[in-house]
Amino acid sequence: MEFEGQYLTYQEYLALGGTLDEMPFNLLEYNARKKIDERTFGRLVDKGQEYQEVKLCIYDMIITLKSYSDYEAQNKAISSESIDGYSISYGTPQKSTTEAKNSELEDIIDTYLSNLIVDDVRVLYRGADVS
Repeated sequence: MEFEGQYLTYQEYLALGGTLDEMPFNLLEYNARKKIDERTFGRLVDKGQEYQEVKLCIYDMIITLKSYSDYEAQNKAISSESIDGYSISYGTPQKSTTEAKNSELEDIIDTYLSNLIVDDVRVLYRGADVS
């Protein structure tokens, strides 16, 4: 599967010290990029790869996404268990874990992109221009 429009390439990720294999990296980079595109109203589409702040933001987001993914895989909550037929059902991650992950990702985006200006507009700008 080909991933196009990446803000951070796999080679750049490795140069920054990344240790993931290429496919897990591609999937996490895609998820991080979509989160950034949502917060920036698409202002970085076709431009994100030009900015160091965006590359570093994606790198930190990948680390965070990977750590939560690992946590969720290791800490699946057992929602039911039966002994004789040996059946275990796992629940979904707790809402507080999902909220914590989203909050951490938002903080990373704010840290790296709050002062980034593209085409004379702050990429995180959400208000109205009253000139």
